[in-house]
Amino acid sequence: MANHPRYAIYHAPSPDSALHRFGSTLLGYDAASGDDIPFPNGVTPDWREVTEDPRKYGFHATLKAPITLAEGKREGDLIEACAAFAGRARRIPVIEPVVDAISGFIAVIPARRSDDLQQLAADCVTEFDAFRAPLTPDDRVRRKPERLSARQCEYLDRWGYPYVMEEFRFHMTLTGRLGDDRRGPIVAWLRERFATLGLTTLAIDRLALFRQDDATSRFRIIASWPLRGG
Repeated sequence: MANHPRYAIYHAPSPDSALHRFGSTLLGYDAASGDDIPFPNGVTPDWREVTEDPRKYGFHATLKAPITLAEGKREGDLIEACAAFAGRARRIPVIEPVVDAISGFIAVIPARRSDDLQQLAADCVTEFDAFRAPLTPDDRVRRKPERLSARQCEYLDRWGYPYVMEEFRFHMTLTGRLGDDRRGPIVAWLRERFATLGLTTLAIDRLALFRQDDATSRFRIIASWPLRGG
C-alpha cells in the first residue's frame, strides 16, 4: 500500500455517547481523540490480538469504504461534500441493535433489515465515488476476487468495494475473525456487556469522515455531521 492518506465515510456514534465508549473501550482505541484506552475488565488474555484488525479503523460502520483521493480532489473538497450530503433532508434509519456473529467476526448489527439504512449506504457509495481514485491492480488482488461472487466482483470493479448495494450489511465491528469454538462464548459475554447500555433502538443519524495518514497509521475522525431528518 502506498504511503498516502486514505479517507473513509463511516457512521460513528457521537463521541459523548455510551455506545461510542462501549465500542472504543473494547477496541482499546478512541478514533475521536486518537488515544489508546484501557480494555474493560473481563477480557480474555489475548484480547489485544482478538481486536487487532478492527482497532486500526476505530469503532464505526462502513458507508463508503476507504479510498485514496482521485487526482485533482482535495481533502477540503471531500469535507464540503460530506457537509452538503448530511444537510439534505432524508429519512433517518432507526434500527434495533444486537450483538451477533457476522462472517466470522462479532459486531453490533441490526436485528432486521432496514430499507432506509440500505438506501443511506447506497447513496454514500454513489455520491462520493467521484472522489475515489481508480482501483489499482494490487488493490484488486488484495480483495481476493477469486473468493467473491460474480456480483461482488462486478461491484468491486465498479465501486472499488464488493459489499455495496444489496451486498451491504451494516455492522459495527468488535472483534477480528474467530474460530467456531471461540465465537459462542465471546458473543455471550459481549451481549451481556451490551445489555447494560439499555439501547433498544439506534438512530443512524451521523456521518463521520475518517482519515488514515499512511499505511502504518490508524484511522481517525477528522470531521462529523448530524444527518438532517425529513
